[in-house]
Amino acid sequence: MTGPRARALRSTAYGLAALVLFCLVWELVKAVVPAGGVHVLGASVLPRTDDHAMPHVWDVVARMGRSETSARGADSVLVAMAKAGWFTLRVALAGWLVGVVAGMALAVLMARRRLAEAAVLPWVVLSQTVPLIALAPLVVGWGGRIHLGAFEWQRWMSVAAIASYLAFFPVAVGALRGLQSPTPAQTDLFRAQAAGWWRTLVSLRLPASVPYVLPALRLGAATAVVGAIVAEVSTGTPGGIGRLIISYAQSASGDPGKPWAAIVAAAALGLLAAGLVGLVGLLLRRYRYAEVSS
Repeated sequence: MTGPRARALRSTAYGLAALVLFCLVWELVKAVVPAGGVHVLGASVLPRTDDHAMPHVWDVVARMGRSETSARGADSVLVAMAKAGWFTLRVALAGWLVGVVAGMALAVLMARRRLAEAAVLPWVVLSQTVPLIALAPLVVGWGGRIHLGAFEWQRWMSVAAIASYLAFFPVAVGALRGLQSPTPAQTDLFRAQAAGWWRTLVSLRLPASVPYVLPALRLGAATAVVGAIVAEVSTGTPGGIGRLIISYAQSASGDPGKPWAAIVAAAALGLLAAGLVGLVGLLLRRYRYAEVSS
């Protein structure tokens, strides 16, 4: 079997194999490494592997199916994670969309003017060195001062803004690389036909950039989820995976499977977001004739 369907099946098989391998390595570490970890000259070399620090994989899976709390009618951990994941996914998607628009606009600007690339690209790279923990309170503070008529800045908008902050970087860099990928012979051909820069952009540069932009969009979706989760923790936004992780971590000593279940949900949410964005590639498969590795 060949073609897109075969590639999708292979990718799925590789993903499942990687998941099984991770679980096997997890259990192997628990079986081999001492429960108290390994220390050399007073420094911790290997972490603790007791059931409180590293519960068994089957214990984490079993905990997902039990009630979140002892209260009557409480949701199971799996249902609670699904609700929280849905909230975080929507906020991350909003941030991703803003990040994609900003990243593509910056890429077009830098591709249009060499001076803009020299001036803007270093700042784009430098922007990713700012820690989110320090940025989140500033975004919340700025957003709280925005009042436009009946419009009122919501806390989830601050989370979306931070998600877009992480998402725009891979999109901007990937799109710039793609817009600059046409060969001189190709651009000379358009110039010989009296095509202006914008016509060349639409007919040559944008189609040529698709193999570069698609991996950047997937990476941007995953980083948007990471940004949303971190922002939920930093800003105290309720309802999402970030706050669920903090809430479950408080019971880690007596219920170790619970916080690990939330961490698994966060990882699965990132994979889901990247997979959903990957569906965009199906709409653009005619332009993927020269797809490059991300």
